[in-house]
Amino acid sequence: MRAGVRTAVWFVAITTGAYLLGSLIAGWTLAQMALHPGRKPLPPAAPAWLHSPVDDVGISSVDGVPLQAWYIPAAHPNGAAVILLHGMADTREGVAGYAVMFLRRGYSVLLPDSRAHGASGGAIATYGVLERDDVRRWAAWLHLRVPGCEYLFGESMGAAIAIQASAVTPGLCAVAAESSFATFREIANDRISQFTGLGLWFPRTLGAPARDLAVLYGIFRFHVDLADASPLRAIRESRVPTLLICGTADNNIPMRHSVELFHAGASHSALWIVEGAEHTGAVSVDPGEFERRVVGWFEQHTLPN
Repeated sequence: MRAGVRTAVWFVAITTGAYLLGSLIAGWTLAQMALHPGRKPLPPAAPAWLHSPVDDVGISSVDGVPLQAWYIPAAHPNGAAVILLHGMADTREGVAGYAVMFLRRGYSVLLPDSRAHGASGGAIATYGVLERDDVRRWAAWLHLRVPGCEYLFGESMGAAIAIQASAVTPGLCAVAAESSFATFREIANDRISQFTGLGLWFPRTLGAPARDLAVLYGIFRFHVDLADASPLRAIRESRVPTLLICGTADNNIPMRHSVELFHAGASHSALWIVEGAEHTGAVSVDPGEFERRVVGWFEQHTLPN
């Protein structure tokens, strides 16, 4: 073999090996970041500015994970209730501000910590794979206390969980979801693109093995297929009326995710695009319009689906 050919062969072999090793390391890193997003501490008591009695409540998931929440009965109940679902690496406190809006309208409110977040147990976050059944269990718990309509409101990861829960939770009247991702694979593409600064072409081509290795790690290590986290599939299967909210300035979960979800569930969904809103920032752009849209959506849908 000529020296030039041998050099080319060695170069290809070394480059291929480095690429495979790099993909393996990147896949493991991505898996760790996704499965273990970090546990933000919960304050010792509910915020005083809620100006409402708050009960600490708990249930167990189907796999035995203890789940914790705040339950706030409405002072002047309208017979309905809302479950508020927080984003990744956050806690129930992160969505407590929305509770005030619903409480003054007569809705009782439940604010759970998602598994592996806040005071809830669980070793890993699964972005809806396991959490959708957790929400179904919370809804059954809540229905014993508020037998009227139940609604879900979620932001970011909580929005994705809410949409997935709508496909498995009987008796829901409506859902509002702000800044949801469409599929785990596509949001993983965004994360890789944001981290590398190389654009979406990279995770969809050269970076795809790292993404898929992260999914395989979850399957083999924890027996959870993160690719099964798919609001897109859920909104196709569900017929629960769903308001999708996104901002034109969202660089975390770009608005194309909500647009794709809307097209998949157009028969029973609506899309509100908020000009200038950043990630989960619709309420900051126009609080009055936000309340009118979200509460109005719930008031339009008072029969369970």
